[in-house]
Amino acid sequence: MRCPHCGTVEDKVVESRTLANGDAVRRRRECINCSYRFTSYERIDERQFMVVKNDGRREPFDHVKLERGVVRALEKRPFSHMEIENIVNEIEDETAILSKGSGEIISSVIGDLVLQRLEKLDKVAYIRFASVYKKFKDLDEFIEEIKKVGVEKQ
Repeated sequence: MRCPHCGTVEDKVVESRTLANGDAVRRRRECINCSYRFTSYERIDERQFMVVKNDGRREPFDHVKLERGVVRALEKRPFSHMEIENIVNEIEDETAILSKGSGEIISSVIGDLVLQRLEKLDKVAYIRFASVYKKFKDLDEFIEEIKKVGVEKQ
């Protein structure tokens, strides 16, 4: 693994931890050259899982894209990177189950799964994600969604 600090490919694994029901491994590594510590993730490279977009196009499922959306929704909220990674892995696992072996899932199903998780986890993150996912056209739609999830003034 190439060190992101100095570029050397010599490192040692300091700690390994299984994630997502054994489907991924998180490794803490230390560069032999500069002692910089960094994290890497390993996951099984299975057959390409396809996402069917609203316009009918198909594109490969992108774990990073899903994670980016969840991270943006939870930005500046009290959740660790590990918690976010677990949420993303759970959503990815559920999409695989829902596809029923077809290897395809509709993009809106993934969006709905994210909304379900965020609604239980953090109402602010839910509203952030919903505002992009549901493409609110005006403030009234935004306010209606806030009322629907029961976000109240503190």
